[in-house]
Amino acid sequence: MNATDRTPADLLRSALAADPARPLVTFYDDATGERVELSVATFANWVAKTANLLQGDLAAGPGDRLALLLPAHWQTAVWLLACSSVGVVAEIGGDPADADLVVSGPDTLEEARACSGERVALALRPLGGRFPQAPQGFADYAVEVPSQGDRFAPFAPVDPGAPALVVDGAELTGAQVVERARTDASQHGLGTGSRLLSGLPYSGWHGLSAGLYAPLAAGGSVVLCRHLDRLSAGALDKRRESERVTVTAP
Repeated sequence: MNATDRTPADLLRSALAADPARPLVTFYDDATGERVELSVATFANWVAKTANLLQGDLAAGPGDRLALLLPAHWQTAVWLLACSSVGVVAEIGGDPADADLVVSGPDTLEEARACSGERVALALRPLGGRFPQAPQGFADYAVEVPSQGDRFAPFAPVDPGAPALVVDGAELTGAQVVERARTDASQHGLGTGSRLLSGLPYSGWHGLSAGLYAPLAAGGSVVLCRHLDRLSAGALDKRRESERVTVTAP
């Protein structure tokens, strides 16, 4: 990655310029048997569409607060980078009542209704599927995002020194997220082409870093596993081998 990258969105742009075809996020849900692999280009396209939805249809801008009520999932990773692209502050597990808008999974919809602003719901179904019936009071992400533009340009430049992420009770700027990610990548021994397997939740920095930011900062990729505890030790070893995993998050 480039030394001049100052935000997570910058890291993604550099990854796209370096090798758009390589895998970036490989996602498993061991409760459903789902496996999805997204190249840098495909992931960046999802990010661009989501950022356009965020900035356009949802009228969000720099400094707005988004309560992110989603588990470790490839679509959560997309939302994190879309927020960075627009300059929206992603509050992990944030209080919807205090947020400008909320993005919720199917298990937190009642909690999310406390938000008086825009509400977006994700079904988290295989292949990015929609809800059979959209939850009342919410926009269904899977319905709204496909028609969005494939290229994104922010209405206002994103300040790397502005708040970007709230996690573990701490507010981090975009530059701090990148700095922490680079430090963690070094500690994990990650480099270009590394494949990190993580079954950690996205509820804290450690899981966010291992499951997205550190591999992105290193020019590597992540094998992100949800419900990994359902996998036997033997099956996990086979996954590491088949996915060419070089590092496993502790």
